[in-house]
Amino acid sequence: MKRGLVIGAAGFVGNYLINEMHRSGMECFATKLSHEVFENPYASVYDLNILEKEAVANLLMEIRPDYIFHLAAQSSVGVAWKNPCLTIDVNIKGSVNVMDAIRELYYKPRVLLIGSGEEYGHIKEGETPISEDTLLRPGNIYAATKACQNMIGSIYSKAYDMDLILVRAFNHIGPGQLPLFVVSDFCKQVAEIEKGLREPVIRVGNLEAKRDFTDVRDVVRAYVQLVQKGMPGETYNVGRGKAIKIRDILDEIINQSKAKIAVEVDPAKLRPVDVPIIEADTIKIKKITGWRPEISIEQTISETLDYWRKRVLKEMEAK
Repeated sequence: MKRGLVIGAAGFVGNYLINEMHRSGMECFATKLSHEVFENPYASVYDLNILEKEAVANLLMEIRPDYIFHLAAQSSVGVAWKNPCLTIDVNIKGSVNVMDAIRELYYKPRVLLIGSGEEYGHIKEGETPISEDTLLRPGNIYAATKACQNMIGSIYSKAYDMDLILVRAFNHIGPGQLPLFVVSDFCKQVAEIEKGLREPVIRVGNLEAKRDFTDVRDVVRAYVQLVQKGMPGETYNVGRGKAIKIRDILDEIINQSKAKIAVEVDPAKLRPVDVPIIEADTIKIKKITGWRPEISIEQTISETLDYWRKRVLKEMEAK
């Protein structure tokens, strides 16, 4: 049985990824920060800070994984604007620590380095859908750190003959995502409105931006297939391959709500720089793995709304 390690499992994607790894027949291991709470019945969980390289190396020697999924990151664009130093430390220095620890092992595990569709940044007319060869023009701090991780990973793969596979994951959504992210934020607001906890108004940022949204369960299927079938040193887009206007997402959420809701622009939610459209060209991953998304946006929204309805009710009952 192959051993798979998820570094940074306590975030939104971790549980979904471990469940998918288990379904694919892997023995699962996971790491979290010491202050984080994370449990999954299929995984042995360890505390790890990727800014401590020796600790990373010691854990890899103990577990000896065949596959490593590097999820640990500061992944919020909004937080990156407010705290660029933290974002640089975790996303660049932390990733290099992980790569160096892997490089010093006596064997060669397969490694998936998770980046972001945000790396492409300012897309020019005629560049959509965005292929992996598109020139990177990062438009925010988070995107710049992930572009740097990708470049360093590509160099390490070639220079040190490491089995690194690089991913640019576009927006992924689903039940359990923090309300720092737009779809979860809207669904949480709707759930609170339905329970009378806030006035029937959703406060929004830029609704005209178009983004490529994929259900997190489809995304983790792509990760498992890529770590098994991807080519070392290559970068693969993971996304639906169809951009959707944020306004249309909000309309669908309101359509599925049980309340009459107004919409107002909140200047605090407007980012300093916003890219008009981000849409993935997914030909490369489909060609090598056969993967394609299976869960509709409508289903994801329905299940995310239900997640927040249950959570809001539970919090009300606890008071």
